Parts: sequence; C-alpha cells; structure tokens
Amino acid sequence: MLNKGDDCMKITITGRKCSPRDSFKEHAEKKLAKIEKFFGPDVEAKVTVTVEKSSQTVEITVNNNGMIFRSQERAENMNEALDKCVDTLIRQIRKNKTRIEKKLRAGNFDAFADEAEAVSEEVEYELVRRKSVALKPQSVDEAILQMNLVGHQFYVFLNEENGEINVVYRRSDAGYGLIAPEIE
Repeated sequence: MLNKGDDCMKITITGRKCSPRDSFKEHAEKKLAKIEKFFGPDVEAKVTVTVEKSSQTVEITVNNNGMIFRSQERAENMNEALDKCVDTLIRQIRKNKTRIEKKLRAGNFDAFADEAEAVSEEVEYELVRRKSVALKPQSVDEAILQMNLVGHQFYVFLNEENGEINVVYRRSDAGYGLIAPEIE
C-alpha cells in the first residue's frame, strides 16, 4: 500500500490478490497528477488493483470535499487499465466541468485550456420519471432476490439488521453490491 500526502495529492494504492510493483506506483502518481491539476493538492485518490486469471482490473476513486468520481477498467496489464481509468475520469470531469467549477475554486481548469479537447456545453439533466417505493424491513438476501424478480439493476430497501435505507445492485463483475449511508 502506498500513501502519498503532505503538499500533494493523497494517493492510496491497494492490491487484491497482488502486490503492485514500484514501477506501477510511479506510473500511477504520474497519471494521477493530471487529476490533481483539476482539483489541487487537497484531493484524495484510492487505487485498487485486482489480478484475475485473464486480466487485471484497476479501480480509481477520487474524493474532493465530498465530490466523488469513480472509474473501473479491465485490461491485460495493470498499467493499461490504469491509463484507461484516468482517461475515463478526465472525460467525466470535463463533461461536467460547469457543474464542478461551481463547487470548486475557479481557475484550476484553466491549466487544462491548452490540453482540453472540445467539451460540449453543460447538458441539463431531465428528470423523466419520479417513483416512490414502499419500504419494508428485509434482509440483504431478500432484497437481492426481489431485485432479480423485478429484473432491475438495483433495489432500495429498509435493512432489517440496522433500520437504514440501503441499496443492493448488480455489479459488472457478476457479483452484487450493497450501498449503505455514511453520515459525514
């Protein structure tokens, strides 16, 4: 695990089923410096590398004062997956540039004026449907079963263990995930 902090971006690198080499860590620092230019040194990045049979997965989560950006990519080697992840994050940031600038101090995006590709104007999000759900206490297993029965990618439920509103969802790696609230 690498922890880099002080006057630059805080980067935490974790390996699952592997120990990332120093060369990967250096490559990650260089690539994530592109993200730091958008936000400044107060940003935190968590990089998780998972080695699988035929590929390697890199997941990057960037947190800047409660704004979270996430990307996950799979490739034959972890450097390639890391490159794809950083490119995806930069696209997300540029696509939502106007909204992000309102939350961040102005000027950090100016550093990318020369590099920036043409970015479409801010798109208004159109809410096309509003739905309410009846919450009854359920176990996580019951919620996953219900989600599968209705054929959705996610399901909101009241967790019978703790009384919190939770969300179960179908992950792209064929597993399931659970989202639980965390008060900051």
